[in-house]
Amino acid sequence: MNKTTQYLLPVIIAAAVAIGVVIGGKLNFSATPEKLFSSNTSKDKLNKLIDYIDYEYVDDIDVDSIVDATVKNIMENLDPHSVYIPSEEEKRVAENMQGDFVGLGIRFDMVNDTLTVIRTLEGGPSVAAGIQGGDRILTANKDTLHGKNYINTQIISKLKDVEGSPVKLNIYRKKTDEVITIDLKRAKVPIKSVIANYMLTDDLGYIKINRFAETTYDEFKTALNDLQRKGAKNLALDLRDNPGGILDVTQQIADEFLKDGKLILFTKDKKGEVEKYYATDEGEFENAEIYVLINEKSASASEIIAGALQDNDKGTIVGRRSFGKGLVQRPMPLGDGSVVRLTISRYYTPTGRSIQRSYKKGNDDYFDEYYKRFRTGELQSMDSIKVADSLKFETPKGKIVYGGGGIIPDVFVPLSFTPEELSLERGLRSKIIGYIEDFVFSKLEADRITYSNQSFEEFMNNFEVDDALLEEYTDFLSAKRNQRIYIEKYAAQIKRHIKAIFVEQLYGGNGYQQQLNKGDAMLEKVIELHQN
Repeated sequence: MNKTTQYLLPVIIAAAVAIGVVIGGKLNFSATPEKLFSSNTSKDKLNKLIDYIDYEYVDDIDVDSIVDATVKNIMENLDPHSVYIPSEEEKRVAENMQGDFVGLGIRFDMVNDTLTVIRTLEGGPSVAAGIQGGDRILTANKDTLHGKNYINTQIISKLKDVEGSPVKLNIYRKKTDEVITIDLKRAKVPIKSVIANYMLTDDLGYIKINRFAETTYDEFKTALNDLQRKGAKNLALDLRDNPGGILDVTQQIADEFLKDGKLILFTKDKKGEVEKYYATDEGEFENAEIYVLINEKSASASEIIAGALQDNDKGTIVGRRSFGKGLVQRPMPLGDGSVVRLTISRYYTPTGRSIQRSYKKGNDDYFDEYYKRFRTGELQSMDSIKVADSLKFETPKGKIVYGGGGIIPDVFVPLSFTPEELSLERGLRSKIIGYIEDFVFSKLEADRITYSNQSFEEFMNNFEVDDALLEEYTDFLSAKRNQRIYIEKYAAQIKRHIKAIFVEQLYGGNGYQQQLNKGDAMLEKVIELHQN
């Protein structure tokens, strides 16, 4: 970008923001397309300005970049959850919400300049084709995938194609020291949103959902049916760190726990029009005891479920106050592959609570809320949560609940981090935890046959990360960082993560979460509540 562009761009953006606020205030989604996009002086002014720059300005200017910056700046001046998604990002975002992508179904890394399979993904074509963890993919069709400094996006572009397209892979399998050829067809690979389900006790099942995508309800039902076959009569639903997702899917899952006719939520748009969502008679877990786990990173759809159950006096909400997002977005295409996700309404829990936090101080302040809660002591003590009597509501059975910034749990469980451990969460995670996958892969490569001959249950019962293995990881990490790294004060956390990554690379994500949950304070509280 030349100096002239640098000086000009802020002026254009400032003008566009002012115009954008006017446009945002005038949008009316019940209007006809003719009315919505009819001639408007403010919009004409912006279009003319861009045309003048494109055709008359003395220097060449990348008009597309100006438009992108303008749209982004307009969105940033609306609310924290109205966002602009450029066309190059929209496909990835859409895949995440659809719950699948087309590809081979492998997790990979570049090891010594060679594409190496870390593990195959359940439901993908690589499993049926016999690809294994540790395989080196040398070529895909005519593309060489070794001996070059490819970045991940370049590798992905070579492996992905349309569904059903064939690919011939030449693979070096280290553990048998042979080169083999595998033919397979690219297919849809599930992106799981229900990432774990297993039994906590003889009659208490556990399900963790990390987002609400198009496939989440079907995944949830499959997991729930599996748990019921194992004896689950009650459920712990883990929505911690779940940022939300699709409203209709959220409604379906809440419906599983609420009796016919119970209000799940209602939405209200700028015109005051209200839309209500009710439970049906389809729910199969309406008489069970439900425990919903939430924390400060549980948002939107997660809060809808927690709020719907709490306001209907169903189950027990366990954890810490949720994020506080009560705005509903709708994706709207801009014609060039890019999309705006625009806030079109607010949602309310059955008692009438809006749980949206204030964003009047700007986006940076809004998204820094987690650290403010830590500093004020809210994450350690429920008494530190500030509530307003004006936002007090009452459930049908007389329980007092509050609006104005997240769902406050029925049973509070403090954050287990000390101030020192918070720095691991904020800064050291990438330095310490981030290298565990590489370390574990190197250990498996040294003796993959021995590890692979154990069942999941045998591995979970017999394998322990001892001090000697932790010291090995310290040496490995120090070599990667080119400095001595001291991790003793995080030893328990890191040992748990090391074993979890072993489990993930050998057996998949369900076991990974089961291992990470060992000693989890919230789950221990749930089990205690259930048994008393």
